Amino acid sequence: MVEQGLIRAAQSGDRDALITLLREIEQHVYRTAYYILHNEQDALDAAQEALIRIYTKIDSYEEKAQFKTWVQRIVINICIDKFRRAKPTVSIEEHELVFQGKESVEREVMSAYMAQDIQDAINKLPEHHRTVIVLRYLQDFSYNEISDCLNLPLNTVKSYLFRARQQLQNLLQEYQKGGVSG
Repeated sequence: MVEQGLIRAAQSGDRDALITLLREIEQHVYRTAYYILHNEQDALDAAQEALIRIYTKIDSYEEKAQFKTWVQRIVINICIDKFRRAKPTVSIEEHELVFQGKESVEREVMSAYMAQDIQDAINKLPEHHRTVIVLRYLQDFSYNEISDCLNLPLNTVKSYLFRARQQLQNLLQEYQKGGVSG
């Protein structure tokens, strides 16, 4: 596996290998931070902090855990620290819609509203539920990888996901009825 070779080279002091490794993971790191923090600037700050931490702590990575799990754990811990320091704010940015034709306008608008509703609903979840949802559905982690990443028993991960899905379903139904304001 190429990644393992890069990791070993980076741990041996190969700066180029470390930089290559960081470039390969930087988008995943940012995406996780953004989905958890819901603010572009906070996500950029958290991603930068995570990459610096990975850069300085690469020697502490042990192959008993998957590299992506180790990286995600670092990112999530940094995001959790940011939550503890300041209450999160929801940033609702203007979405530019490119309209192809009259028949697609309604579909584009509905899609944008639905995406915003889903993001708002995820924002309303408790931190632990939001984290497992982000890892499972936005980062495509397996249940076992989430368990390793968050240092939680597998059944706890399953329980959190079950409850989070129920909460999301309830919130989205309330949005459809017009009962929840974002």
